[in-house]
Amino acid sequence: MADQSARADALTQKLGVDIDAELLERALTHRSYAYEHGGIPHNERLEFLGDSVLGIAVTVMLFTTLPDLDEGELAKRRASVVSTVALAEVARGIGLGEYLRLGRGEERTGGRDKDSILADTMEAVFGATYLSAGPEAAESLVLRLTEPLLADPERYGAAMDPKTSLQELAARLSATPPRYSVESAGPDHDRVFTATVIVGDLTCTGTGTSKKTAEMAAALTAWRELSSRSEPSVA
Repeated sequence: MADQSARADALTQKLGVDIDAELLERALTHRSYAYEHGGIPHNERLEFLGDSVLGIAVTVMLFTTLPDLDEGELAKRRASVVSTVALAEVARGIGLGEYLRLGRGEERTGGRDKDSILADTMEAVFGATYLSAGPEAAESLVLRLTEPLLADPERYGAAMDPKTSLQELAARLSATPPRYSVESAGPDHDRVFTATVIVGDLTCTGTGTSKKTAEMAAALTAWRELSSRSEPSVA
């Protein structure tokens, strides 16, 4: 119980919002951990709730602050924030991976840095915040964490479509076009894909529950690295 309380205190300090320790612990519990511990509650119901909290918070904010954008542009900006890749980036920004409760298999295969697990857990945290601190606190947390993605057009573009963004950046830098390869492991019902992308002398990897999400994760990592290398050139 002390460990649970300490975990909740450390994370809530990072989040800047007071969340019930039991709810937060459930939000951090992946189904793989729950299965190995007698079928205890896991985070999928909270994830379902948090997905709606995320969607409405971002939608209302975009609608009210960008009155000149049409429906298509608003939808693109929303997609850039609610995508798995974007949410995983948000989760990494607060170090969410270190707080996860994962089963042994997920621990061995790098579950603490998988886009799908990080994104789902981030949504579960939003759901736990909604139930514990109320809708205003939950929406405030969503907007505070996603603000960097929305504030930087290059950044939200890459989060929404990292493969295209990487290809465009490589072309601007006169680098060789990205080349992808994908491997998979695990049983059919829980297969994990690992993608590798090579751009010039840069090699990056990413994981996901499908070939597409793995390639997107690898592309976003490579885009970040290339952008940081050549910041004066792409600013």
